[in-house]
Amino acid sequence: MKKDYEITDKKNKAGRVRINDEQYFDNVPKIAWEFYIGGYQPARKWLRDRKRRELNFDDILHYQKIIKALTETDRIMQEIDKIDFM
Repeated sequence: MKKDYEITDKKNKAGRVRINDEQYFDNVPKIAWEFYIGGYQPARKWLRDRKRRELNFDDILHYQKIIKALTETDRIMQEIDKIDFM
């Protein structure tokens, strides 16, 4: 029997990252889902590293913070790219 928040799948469709048949993280920006750092995609890797485990409340909050941090990192990088250094 599946436990609540047990990760079995992790596909992003229309901003949803499914963690099992009934539960998912909603409104996950595509940029956060596809963001690379050093050859890894942290949003995917974090879930993959926890596959077949049960997520507790703190895990869920942590994942939400990861998504927010990746989204903000992309936004800041875009702002830096606009700076004219010449």
